[in-house]
Amino acid sequence: MLKSVLPLSFIIATRFFGLFIVLPVLSVYALKLDKATPFLVGLLVGIYALTQMLLQVPFGILSDKMGRKKTMFIGLIIFIIGSFICAETNDIYIMLLGRALQGAGAIGAVAVAMISDFISEEKRSKAMALMGVFIGLAFASSLIIAPLLSEKFGLSSLFYLSIALTLLCIVLLYTWVPKESKIIQHNEKSPLKRFLIEKNFALMNLTNFSQKMLMSISFVFIPLMLARFGFALFDTYLYSMIAGFVAMGMAGALGEKKRLAKSMLLLGVVFFAVAYFLFACVPSLSFLSWGGFVFVFAVVLFFVGFNLHEPIMQSCASKFAKAGEKGAALGVFNSFGYAGSFVGGVLGGFVLSEKAYWYLSLSLLALVVFIVFWFILLCFLKNPSDFKNIYLPLSQKLDTNALLKLEGIVEIYENTQHKVIKYDSKLIDEKEIQNKF
Repeated sequence: MLKSVLPLSFIIATRFFGLFIVLPVLSVYALKLDKATPFLVGLLVGIYALTQMLLQVPFGILSDKMGRKKTMFIGLIIFIIGSFICAETNDIYIMLLGRALQGAGAIGAVAVAMISDFISEEKRSKAMALMGVFIGLAFASSLIIAPLLSEKFGLSSLFYLSIALTLLCIVLLYTWVPKESKIIQHNEKSPLKRFLIEKNFALMNLTNFSQKMLMSISFVFIPLMLARFGFALFDTYLYSMIAGFVAMGMAGALGEKKRLAKSMLLLGVVFFAVAYFLFACVPSLSFLSWGGFVFVFAVVLFFVGFNLHEPIMQSCASKFAKAGEKGAALGVFNSFGYAGSFVGGVLGGFVLSEKAYWYLSLSLLALVVFIVFWFILLCFLKNPSDFKNIYLPLSQKLDTNALLKLEGIVEIYENTQHKVIKYDSKLIDEKEIQNKF
């Protein structure tokens, strides 16, 4: 498992790192760019997500047809071009173009689909948890590296670091990642709209959208508010990283091993609600000496919630997708996440354009109401642990048409090692299925 998961997890994490690393400091440095306005700064925070949103599904579908590695290579090259443009400009409009190109290399869903191709569903939760840990490490390290590196070498150094790491990813892609696995699907292909309207997909899409939206909004106002209270970015992000690591470990242990992934998602939403409620209260407490400490505490709570989600979200989403459609399904899922990042950046820019603190508090309270609504809807998500698999030798003869007519049979497919029957354990048990062989 590690031979395939480790390099792909590193590639995914590096891709996220390249997008994350500028977020903790971008709103501060971007205001110094030529022609910058608060709205354009907010747009700069979220613009990469717009192109990610638009291209996740095409890249996912392309990877289902052309192959994962070729698609990932194209995406990584586009990301390098965008990073170079960002590093070489002092004009906010040119940097908007570069950030848009960074996002255009939309390979996140492709890499996750490739991990899903290699790993059986019983082991996939561990693989996705490992990938989530890598993403969490990328996120946490970006919180620490960004303030230090940008202060010493400038904002462009962050983009050059991303370029160097992405070049390393291309080398790993063709030297360490195993040959792609061939999937033979016995089910009919699902229409693309299923990934939009089916309840569980819709709830996971909403979760990815909401989590990323709140992250982008927070990265617009957190650096500026910390500066206002006189707190160092590095110290606050360090506390957040430590708390985030603890949360990430808990999510991996309880979410996957104890089959409590849905509970971890709900708990993360609770942390978001409390954090944003405190964010909303802080402007009115700014005259108090301890107001800044309340804000720092809220920042830590927010990143705890974020890290509770990261190790398990992709795993949960992948369990609702069929084997031959993971590229498209995860493309839609990731598109919603990047749509949230874009919307969050734009909303953050609008909020900052108003100088009155009551406006900021009111906007953040409105988000608390949204988070509560999100929590209620997420309660209706099906537990991904209900899905189980039967693995059979390739020589096993099956009446696939008869099996697919049984209630509870999700799909039947073949990979290079097994024939696999995926079923809903709440609707049918293994013995009942085996009686049909």
